[in-house]
Amino acid sequence: MGHRTPLYNEHVRHGAKIVDFAGWDMPLHYGSQLEEHRQVRTDAGMFDVSHMTVSDVSGARTLDFLRHMFANDAARLDAGKALYTCMLNERGGVIDDLIVYRLNEQRYRLITNAATRDKDLAWLRDHASAFGVTLDAHKDYALIAVQGPRARDKVHAVLKDEATRAVVAGLGAFRSAQAGAVFFSRTGYTGEDGYEILLPAAQAPAFWESLHAAGVRPIGLGARDTLRLEAGMALYGSDMDETVSPLECGLAWTVAWNPPERDFIGRAALEAQRAQPPRKMIGLVLREGGILRGHQQVYAGDRFVGEITSGSFSPFLQCSVALARVSGDTAGDCAVDVRGRRLPARVVTPPFVRHGKSCIDEV
Repeated sequence: MGHRTPLYNEHVRHGAKIVDFAGWDMPLHYGSQLEEHRQVRTDAGMFDVSHMTVSDVSGARTLDFLRHMFANDAARLDAGKALYTCMLNERGGVIDDLIVYRLNEQRYRLITNAATRDKDLAWLRDHASAFGVTLDAHKDYALIAVQGPRARDKVHAVLKDEATRAVVAGLGAFRSAQAGAVFFSRTGYTGEDGYEILLPAAQAPAFWESLHAAGVRPIGLGARDTLRLEAGMALYGSDMDETVSPLECGLAWTVAWNPPERDFIGRAALEAQRAQPPRKMIGLVLREGGILRGHQQVYAGDRFVGEITSGSFSPFLQCSVALARVSGDTAGDCAVDVRGRRLPARVVTPPFVRHGKSCIDEV
């Protein structure tokens, strides 16, 4: 038996297929992964992401600490703003990708991945003492993501307090607010609009059921993965890890090069790659029948250039799509080795789907 979130009994009650994920007993689906995917693209669905690690960093030099630890610059944050970033090792490899929230001048919130919890906390604590900051990892909270074109309206409908509803409804993209004991952020991992909601564990089951009564269907990890892939969002451990830099996994946009004097961990290694990264991330759309999967080999002509990092059938586009890491000099369309056959694949720039619309010209 693995770790269980405060919502585990709700998953069982709704008929979830439970699987192990990074040591947690989590719902893979509640009957049909395909229907759950479509539910999020067309209406609203909710995900239990309580296995993620939520930590608060506090102290007079917290901003200095974060600017040293992360490739993106936390100085860009004003109160209530969120920032996506990578935490790097000295070689420029990605230890983890995460979101940083500014709560106030001396307190920030981090949400990191479940599978990397121990190494993330150890890395952060190893460096925290030099800045005199405190890192508190929360345990008694649940995190619910509500996503889809009708997600915001349905969340607003279950908020009984008018003042809370007004604050939440007024949040802009990548903005957050505390309302009593509940923390709302307008962020997500599906390519659709919605909220991620952090609340005390004891309140989570009732809140989950109130959302369900409002027509928000529970969604499992299976659909979460196909949704994030269609949205071109990288998955730690598949599309990036400690041997891959942000420049090699489509996350160059998360590196804040200015001001040049900000010496974040991994900067020197990234500077060496900056002019000509040895590898790059591309999107692939399969032109013939077949399913793209991780680790399938990619060719440009007769030359092996890399491999798929994430691939699946796209329920929205009705074809197979993938993210692949290839040689930096790869140009033009490619072919993918699918069970011994090299199938032609169109190279595109992710995302494939956002906000219920195709982001590519043709399939």
